Amino acid sequence: MSNTGESNSDLFKLGQRVHSVNDRRRIGTVKYVGEVQGYSGVWVGVDWDDGNGKHDGSVNGVRYFRARAEKSGSFVRVPNLSPGVSLLEALQLRYKSESTKEEEDEMYVLSASNKRVSVELLGKDKIQDKLSKFEELTGASLSYLGVSSPRVQCNGDTALANLKHLDLTGNLLSDWKDVGTICKQLPALGALNLSNNLMNKDVSEVPQLKNIRILVLNSTGVNWVEVEILKHSLPAIEELHLMGNNISAIKPMSSPIVEGFESLQLLNLDDNSLADWNEILKLSKLRSLEKLYLNKNKLNHVHYPNKDTIHEPLGAYESHEKSYIPFQKLSCLLLGSNNIKDLASIDSLNLFPDLRDIRLSDNPIADPGRGGIPRFVIIARLAKIEILNGSEISCRERKESEIRYVRIVMSKLHDNPEEIKRLHPRFGELKNLRGIEDERPSIGAGGPQKMASGLLSITLKYVGASMGEKPPLTKKLPATTTVGKLKILCESFFKLKSIKPKLFFLEEGSPLPFFLDDEMASLIDLGVGNESTILVDEES
Repeated sequence: MSNTGESNSDLFKLGQRVHSVNDRRRIGTVKYVGEVQGYSGVWVGVDWDDGNGKHDGSVNGVRYFRARAEKSGSFVRVPNLSPGVSLLEALQLRYKSESTKEEEDEMYVLSASNKRVSVELLGKDKIQDKLSKFEELTGASLSYLGVSSPRVQCNGDTALANLKHLDLTGNLLSDWKDVGTICKQLPALGALNLSNNLMNKDVSEVPQLKNIRILVLNSTGVNWVEVEILKHSLPAIEELHLMGNNISAIKPMSSPIVEGFESLQLLNLDDNSLADWNEILKLSKLRSLEKLYLNKNKLNHVHYPNKDTIHEPLGAYESHEKSYIPFQKLSCLLLGSNNIKDLASIDSLNLFPDLRDIRLSDNPIADPGRGGIPRFVIIARLAKIEILNGSEISCRERKESEIRYVRIVMSKLHDNPEEIKRLHPRFGELKNLRGIEDERPSIGAGGPQKMASGLLSITLKYVGASMGEKPPLTKKLPATTTVGKLKILCESFFKLKSIKPKLFFLEEGSPLPFFLDDEMASLIDLGVGNESTILVDEES
């Protein structure tokens, strides 16, 4: 092996972030610089972020460094690694470079006869001319360009005085002082994305980032201890994104509850390791917090803080520091893909004073296939929710959901008012709101009317492949019709010979139809209401 690049070995130092010369997205940390027994010249030991290396830092029984994983380390020749470029160089690379002849050749579409037809980019020269004038840039995306130095200014000039948004995803930055330098050089910068830069743990020397309103620190290794230090440098922060940082605890610095962050409106903690809801309650004093994202964590329960913590009404909040309404402005709470199983968690959401947008998808409690409850029951149990799982709840859907819910509870627990009160906190309220009378079985003249009131108008749509397209059928069926009985009826309705039907309930507002697999369950048990749609498919 040759010594090529040995004279450039002083380009690299321990802890430095580097990328492969051939792939800017292949990023790692320098863990060793020097000789390797049995091989000539200087080698750089790199621990790769993607874990795709050859060893754990030891070769032939000799340990040179300790990699994060068994196969995340490798030794690389100096010429095959890049220490990165300055921010200014990256800007010039992205916005001032002319397109090459090869790139021009790429700009084509295929005609009907499979021939290349060149695409002319209208106003292309004007666009390039505008981008070449840095002072006109208000936003810049420099993702995966190997930025390692904060140098922006050229000859002392601030050529980026109007830059407001900067995306530095996947670069080689790690020092918080460099982040401070970038912000100082860009006076208008309000939104900064540092995702996939592995930031140092030392955040003690971060200068004031007075203008930063949006800071994205996804997959940067930042934990809450560092966030607590950072908040003193972010007096104007409105959005803070901390996805994918393996955060398992919220650790306030000087009190049991998180304080400060006076302007923080959105906190994104998606895809972390939070398992205890008591950790989330430490955020309840953030008085401006409107949106809290907790998707893809490990939470199994939700509850509103004990009412004993609320000593005085909202008006007293300003005058007494200890008196506050928990989560007083929280309007959006995303809890998708957790492990919430209990109805008490659902019902507790009614106690949040301003909560209107909730995500519960991919939790056991919201998945009827795992013993959970369907969408209409969630809507009925939550009085103020306007958006569920990203889908707006119309006035009609809310009304129908609440009526269906009340009728199901009445049919199952009609003679057990104590059980109803315990298991269905909103039942009495909804029964009065929707004007639903008790419907006891009756005889004589009243019989036919009661029988008619128990009929549901159901639209059956055949979607099986083998029989071709069939027009939908609307039938009036008793609410007590079971899934098994409906399957037999469908065989008759659609004249299915030797084809066994599968039924799916197409619930309004739900992205996927719900498989009706319990043949003994009745339509009313399953929450199928009037004017519902059921899809009829074929057994495979």
